[in-house]
Amino acid sequence: MNSAAAQVNEFRRTLRTGEGRFDVELTEDAVGRLCNYYELLLAWNARLHLVAPCSPSEFATRHVLESLLLLPYLRLNATIADVGSGAGLPIIPNLIVRQDVQTTIIEASAKKAVFLREALRVTETSARATVIADRFENVATPAVEYVTCRALDRFTEMFPALLRWSPPESTLLFFGGDTLRREIENAELKFSAESVPESDRRFLFVICQNRLR
Repeated sequence: MNSAAAQVNEFRRTLRTGEGRFDVELTEDAVGRLCNYYELLLAWNARLHLVAPCSPSEFATRHVLESLLLLPYLRLNATIADVGSGAGLPIIPNLIVRQDVQTTIIEASAKKAVFLREALRVTETSARATVIADRFENVATPAVEYVTCRALDRFTEMFPALLRWSPPESTLLFFGGDTLRREIENAELKFSAESVPESDRRFLFVICQNRLR
């Protein structure tokens, strides 16, 4: 068995052993598509630095299963703008598992946007996604119900601009830590924070844009 195949098998096993801890149930079809996505990322990562080097188990847990924490918050036929997608996180795992959602993917790096289009093709989710290679500030705000973001460069610094850019009635689903929490609190927004399993420093922030006063 070659190295790539061994890594994909370890990734698959970790998805199966970890899905219960993240309260998600994956079909065999979804696991297969997630494996195709991971295999593609392995092939491209050395050139594009999509994610920091990590083991297959860590990628399955820290990146994919963590991304799927969004699932309970997405209504049926949800429309989503994913900002700063990079390697396609959190949006591509959610597109794979939830075949009713549609998304606009916004990624400033043209090279990473090429990867994202290929990842959508490989995972058979292209019909429900549009990739825009530009900074979100240069993109007209799409008419979506949710805005997701997991690893935007200078996230806390960009938070006020991202807040102004987001549709007024949208729900913001952002991953981060205590620094992002302080930005949300300073903006006086209503929010809840879900702890990420196996981490005491990372949270999924579910943000309503209605201010506290």
